[in-house]
Amino acid sequence: MTTEQTSAANYRCGYIAIVGRPNVGKSTLMNTLIGAKVSITSRKAQTTRHRITGIQTYDDAQFIYVDTPGFQTRHANALNKNLNKTVTNTLISSDLILFVIEAGTFGPADQQVLDLLPTEVPVILVINKADRVKDKAALMPFAQQVAAKFNFAAIVPVSAKLRFQLDGLEKELKQFLPENEAIFGPDDITDRSEKFMASEIVREKLFRFVGDELPYTSTVLIEKFEQEGDLRRVFAAILVERDTHKSMIIGNKGARLKEVSTQARMDMEKLFGGPVYLEIWVKVKSGWADNEAGLRAYGYE
Repeated sequence: MTTEQTSAANYRCGYIAIVGRPNVGKSTLMNTLIGAKVSITSRKAQTTRHRITGIQTYDDAQFIYVDTPGFQTRHANALNKNLNKTVTNTLISSDLILFVIEAGTFGPADQQVLDLLPTEVPVILVINKADRVKDKAALMPFAQQVAAKFNFAAIVPVSAKLRFQLDGLEKELKQFLPENEAIFGPDDITDRSEKFMASEIVREKLFRFVGDELPYTSTVLIEKFEQEGDLRRVFAAILVERDTHKSMIIGNKGARLKEVSTQARMDMEKLFGGPVYLEIWVKVKSGWADNEAGLRAYGYE
């Protein structure tokens, strides 16, 4: 992209918040829209814990997507209060909001998020996982039912996983973006550091390979991140609240931790474009998720 293009009067650029209850596919949607994996995904709810920015740049527009944690209605601990504060702050500062729901499903948790949406910011209703609906004719009355609850700027059914209707979604988004110069460079895909991305990759593999056995309060801390030429050395600690959780992650003769480490290293090498040396430890730190000072120390805003 040229400087002339980015400063042209008709260039559009803005922040787009992606919100919804946990597990409706917000992170998958953002990753697919920008064509890179910058927000971790898992079948386990409450995977996203931070405000993650993903950037997609074209010759005439720059879309700055902000993936948010799913609004938390369970467990009133310090971690969940922090996550909910992140969601509400993101809504206020965005140019446009994507309210993501699952096709055919609208429950109390969806309504709680809908009640948070500001009326002064355009909101597009994104009905995700439309490919799972066998009777496509049922989508229209469902969309109308949800549309009656809020003054949406547009309604777009999509499948983030299959890339269905995402081009149409981008066209809708572009017309609501303000006329601005590009904020980020043409090759930027996120505003997060490699160190942060490394911790998120380890946390994703942790949830994927340990699954529902592991409490969602487990987290990952990068204790050291070094780079020598193309080689990155990453030393990570998985923090859990109990000894039983530690043994659960390590697995029989360390097999499960080895699998987490191997898969995380492969993802890091793909994202960073070079070799990675990765070491992971598991540490017990009880009560960290309900300690405000601890949350700040571990990178929660």
